[in-house]
Amino acid sequence: MVQRNIDIDAEVWSALKIKATEMNKNVRELAGEILAEFIRTNRISTPRKPKAIIIAAGPGKRLMPLTKAKPKCMLDINGKTLLQRQIEVFKECGIEDIVIIRGHKKNAINYPGLKCFYNIDYHTNNILESMFCAESEMDGEFVVTYSDIWFDKSVLEKLLNSKKDISLIVDRDWQSGYEERYQHPVEEAEKVVVKEGKVVKIGKGLNKNEAHGEFIGLAKFTESGAEILKSIYRIAKNLYSDKPFHEASVFKKAYLTDMIQELIDRGFDVHNVDVEDHWMEIDTHEDYQKALKTIK
Repeated sequence: MVQRNIDIDAEVWSALKIKATEMNKNVRELAGEILAEFIRTNRISTPRKPKAIIIAAGPGKRLMPLTKAKPKCMLDINGKTLLQRQIEVFKECGIEDIVIIRGHKKNAINYPGLKCFYNIDYHTNNILESMFCAESEMDGEFVVTYSDIWFDKSVLEKLLNSKKDISLIVDRDWQSGYEERYQHPVEEAEKVVVKEGKVVKIGKGLNKNEAHGEFIGLAKFTESGAEILKSIYRIAKNLYSDKPFHEASVFKKAYLTDMIQELIDRGFDVHNVDVEDHWMEIDTHEDYQKALKTIK
């Protein structure tokens, strides 16, 4: 046992003596018990670091035959897979708890330390349902990302610095990324409209001339944001089931952006964290060739 001398006011010490006598205890023992209880009940808990959830279930049809035997995230880009690059950036930013949702050629994803979930219905559902295969991991603050994007450490750092409950990385210089990008037209960008510092509309169907930028597929939910997301997801799934849901023909075909729009429509604040460039989507052969020339 380690002992330390602590100065105690004479009146307090006298009161402790009386109390110790009543309880048939040694006065120093009683003082130690009181101090230990104070420390236990007033200890400042260390905040948990956020988790990372990577959505990697899709078949990557546009990149066939490169993705015939492996998912998009396992494509090699100058000596490292896309997934390996994401993992490295997460770890550089202090995120060690990394979760991945697998589907197409799931056994090709076998990096140690990953917590894996399997979307058994990846052929018939979409990004939102893939993401919620890992609902049990949404028990605190987390970052979610599409698996087919490369992003610089500076982009993730900006997102982690946001204190808002729901934050999205939005590229303001988004249209320049579609120059000479013919296999993935600008109409398919997940465009974002912002008013008074908040996202008010999000989706592929928005007018590009109204867009503040493009959602790159990287978002953060605080613990409160995660609870909001899970609660509204359950309500929406029950209400819409086999009905259209925002831009999706049926709920199970919904994108993450459809869920974000539902949150906005229900009055929850969604905030944009703006970047310019320092990321890339690898969705087509055209994108892949560009990545090989750009990403070192």
